[in-house]
Amino acid sequence: MKNISLTLLLFYCIIQIVNAQDTLPIRGLAIAAPNKENLDRFVKFINEELPPRGVNTLILRVDYNFNYQSHPELVQENALTQNEVNKIVATCQKNNIELIPQINLLGHQSWHSNLEMLLKVYPEFDETPSVKLPEKYEWPNKDGLYCKSYCPLHPDVHKVVFALIDEIVAAFQANAFHAGMDEVFYIGEEECSRCNGRDKAELFAGELTKIRNHLAQTDKKLWIWGDRLLDGKTTGLGMWEASMNHTHRAIDLIPKDIMICDWHYERAEPTAAYFALKGFDVATSSWRKGAVAKEQLAFLENLKKNASEETAQHIKGMVHTSWSSVSSFLDRFYAPLDSSKIDDAVCFKMLFGE
Repeated sequence: MKNISLTLLLFYCIIQIVNAQDTLPIRGLAIAAPNKENLDRFVKFINEELPPRGVNTLILRVDYNFNYQSHPELVQENALTQNEVNKIVATCQKNNIELIPQINLLGHQSWHSNLEMLLKVYPEFDETPSVKLPEKYEWPNKDGLYCKSYCPLHPDVHKVVFALIDEIVAAFQANAFHAGMDEVFYIGEEECSRCNGRDKAELFAGELTKIRNHLAQTDKKLWIWGDRLLDGKTTGLGMWEASMNHTHRAIDLIPKDIMICDWHYERAEPTAAYFALKGFDVATSSWRKGAVAKEQLAFLENLKKNASEETAQHIKGMVHTSWSSVSSFLDRFYAPLDSSKIDDAVCFKMLFGE
């Protein structure tokens, strides 16, 4: 009888864990892909730290840190090889972690005073070629420069972009691809002969739909950050966490099977409910504040519990974000926990405890 009781208790515990994961099925981490020097350390972290925390989704910002064969001219120095990527893939597969590679598309084609590889190699794709990157970047500036964008209507840009997407999805054996698409400030600019005068929401929706349709040809799902689909003025969220250049209206112009990562870092904004009510799958994204992350999680759980079945099915979970290098994140992750710190590694440990 004692053995039967222990078996029933174990079975009950397993059922509770499964039910908790079903309630919010996505427990994710979005982080930069490692450099060569930190590859083995990162693989060890995946293997030893993610499964005990129930983390089942890993979004890797790869961008040009991969040895692309389709466009070798875009490969950054010391990029990961296929054999090195295979180590990450094998570890994720062993631990049932969905691996989703990311390349920043449309926006984020530069950072401060440096161009990313796409516009460096193909300057003709630049939406604002007259805006020159300063030697010393400052914000605000007269050009409104945060990050460069490529022109979504350039006739050759998708030949390059889609080749990269196809190659990286195959390399990471992925069923989904994250396109970024956040913080797009330059779109439909007057100086662009192709985009000038066009509706910015339609331009944004058109680019999203092109990427989604391309992925759909091989049954792959598109993930994006959701900020450009929120009205920055009406919500009071402003130009960073939402759109002030009218791209928010694109939410009614795009396919509903796009997965939204809804990031807010200072407060537990309720915008996940908005995306779910619009019919999109959504995960809330945290960053550095553990208390905010816990509030976000509590909000999602309460929303899922009290919403209609149709709305609740779209509430998928949490994707924690790190915007530092892998080496910096791991250094802080393995340091003693100090829950008073405003820190992405501390927040991650507070959100996804073992």
